[in-house]
Amino acid sequence: MSKLSTYFAQQQFCFSIEYIEKQNAKPELVHHIAGYPACLAVADRVHSDEDRAPLDIAKDIVQSDLLLHYSGKGRDIKELKIFLLQAQQRQHFDVLMLTGDKLKQHHFGLDDPTLRSRYLESVNSVQYAKNYDQRFHIGVAFNPFKYTHSERQAQYLKLHKKIQVGADFIVCQLGFDIEQLKRLMQYRQQQGWQTPVMACVMPLSYQRAKFLIEHKVAGIVIATDLFEQLKQEFQQDPQIAEQRMYQRAALHILICKALGFAGIHLSGCEKKTQITKLEQAIQQYKNLTLQQCWQKYLNLNQVNGQSGQIPENGAKETASAAQITKYYFLSRLHAVFFHSKLAMRFGYWLFSAKFWKKSQAQRTLLILEHASKHALVGCESCGQCRLDQTLYICPETCPKGLANGPCGGTTLDRCEFNDRECIHSQKFRIAEQVQQLNILKDQIIPTVSIESRGQSSWLNWFQSQQCSKELTRQKSSVSSDHLQ
Repeated sequence: MSKLSTYFAQQQFCFSIEYIEKQNAKPELVHHIAGYPACLAVADRVHSDEDRAPLDIAKDIVQSDLLLHYSGKGRDIKELKIFLLQAQQRQHFDVLMLTGDKLKQHHFGLDDPTLRSRYLESVNSVQYAKNYDQRFHIGVAFNPFKYTHSERQAQYLKLHKKIQVGADFIVCQLGFDIEQLKRLMQYRQQQGWQTPVMACVMPLSYQRAKFLIEHKVAGIVIATDLFEQLKQEFQQDPQIAEQRMYQRAALHILICKALGFAGIHLSGCEKKTQITKLEQAIQQYKNLTLQQCWQKYLNLNQVNGQSGQIPENGAKETASAAQITKYYFLSRLHAVFFHSKLAMRFGYWLFSAKFWKKSQAQRTLLILEHASKHALVGCESCGQCRLDQTLYICPETCPKGLANGPCGGTTLDRCEFNDRECIHSQKFRIAEQVQQLNILKDQIIPTVSIESRGQSSWLNWFQSQQCSKELTRQKSSVSSDHLQ
């Protein structure tokens, strides 16, 4: 068993210390924080798209119990296969699987779709890794800090998929609203999940908060009142501001421990001098009850209410009449052309013809399919149409091409790219109104390989159905022969 999985199995509260490689700087290895075991978590391409990969960084680190991050941004399934093989060979089995934030050099592929940046979805990465080698101890990210009904529910529905494909533990995205962390643990209990959860905690200074806000770091919410308080404290006395920064972080940690979190993913606090200051603050409050810690936290923030960090909530929205009409129309159209007996027979007959092996016939069919679907749903000829699994909203209209649910980077239903509404919020509203939430909760949508793109999904679907039908017939024939 890996070190992290051992801690979880023993219900030993623990820390993972996030390490982001900096030029000419080695990580300062820390094995315990305030008496709790700690391991190093190696982040994946945070500063730039060209940062060294965690596996390469790990070669230079003496500590063996590492948590490697693996981000799907700019990667396909073939890169994941290489990573898993190398991690297996080097005995690195603790992995945090991420879809990843947007690439710094994201390419939309408007002129040439083959140049579009791709993102390997964490749901598919986890599923593949668990099938590849059961020794992999896989974590997934989850962002509970969502403030509209649709984006929050979409996050929780995707979490169901991550648990379903075998996620071993959950790491929350960075956030400062403890009420949302409490909501997550209540939901976990309601679902009967035993999956360990780690909260992400960062000692938050005024300078850090200013940086996160100015750079619009995806998925991180810092309420205006909190930012103004940090600013005021820093302007009045920087030393007291630093002291309160570590006190807030310590209380955040102790509250999470009391709420049942398995550990803390510590961010922005990897130096020994920083950790020592955090430890001192933890020691100051460690004997307090949950209620006392919570009240101290509120007092430090000088606010009334439950958490003091909740920004203005977005209004609950519903799908438009046009969206619902479009859903029912396309749903019935799909049933007629792909699931009726007449359509299946015609499709088998048509697409079994030998001329489909010719490139000109394939190109003509691709042009026809694209022309009929692009204006209606935004089709980009992925070769593996998933519309019936995504409420007839094409996943290719998500800049990251995500099909199984949203990333963690949305803000009040707005896409991380800030040029559109998140399609997964739209999907949720439709699913809720047409009573199809199980589609978003249960259906694992396979990743689309680079090789299948630029092909007709019609041709691929009918030919795959024909192959499946033929395979079933052969198995039935073999079974009959054995019986005779």
